[in-house]
Amino acid sequence: MGKIYGRIPVLEALKAGVSLQAIFLAVGIKGQVIEDIQKLAKFNNVPITLIPQGKMETTLGKVNSQGVYAVQTEMNFSSVDEILSVSKKKKYPLVLILDSIQDPHNLGAILRTAEGCGVDGVFLTTHNSAKINETVEKTSAGAVFHLKICNVANINQLIKELKKEGYWIFGSMLDNKAKNYSDHDYKLPAAIVLGNEGKGMHRLTAENCDFLVKIPMMGKIESLNVSVSAGILLYEVLRQRN
Repeated sequence: MGKIYGRIPVLEALKAGVSLQAIFLAVGIKGQVIEDIQKLAKFNNVPITLIPQGKMETTLGKVNSQGVYAVQTEMNFSSVDEILSVSKKKKYPLVLILDSIQDPHNLGAILRTAEGCGVDGVFLTTHNSAKINETVEKTSAGAVFHLKICNVANINQLIKELKKEGYWIFGSMLDNKAKNYSDHDYKLPAAIVLGNEGKGMHRLTAENCDFLVKIPMMGKIESLNVSVSAGILLYEVLRQRN
């Protein structure tokens, strides 16, 4: 059981049909988002409790709740089969694999972009990865509640399974063997792999990719923030497909 902080994440959780036990609002809080939360909560039979602002701060600690938080029964993760059953029905299937993304702000930003680009599902490694928490929920602007997310213990086993299902694996990596990301054709079943903020993809993961892609760097720094790279790659996929 967890808590969802902030106006937008709580609203997006309600829109996505997330199972909520209760919603708490600070006394006197107003605005269109608050009205929408109240309407959807009533429609979904989620009880709302009004509490003094001071008590909310005492309960939550130093968290920017924006006067709203909800108690969630549990995070509803998807299975590999659930994601693939939906993805394979699309004209051009697209999934995202995150290999040990550790910063919750990066993870949240990537999930926000993934949802905006229509990614069918996101696979996270169970080890050395940021957990889905209030920081991720906020940074994703609630996108976490609209995405199918799956935790996997063995990323290379997942890649093998995806290949059997007809997916082509594109790994983002700064390597002499990698080609510019825009030189590839993404109008096919695709899985995009992004590696850890500091170390990148694991060696074996890179070896299991069908293609290694890179984003050209013209300055003196070697690479972009992983969430920025995710945006560039995913929107190139979207551009080609549309």
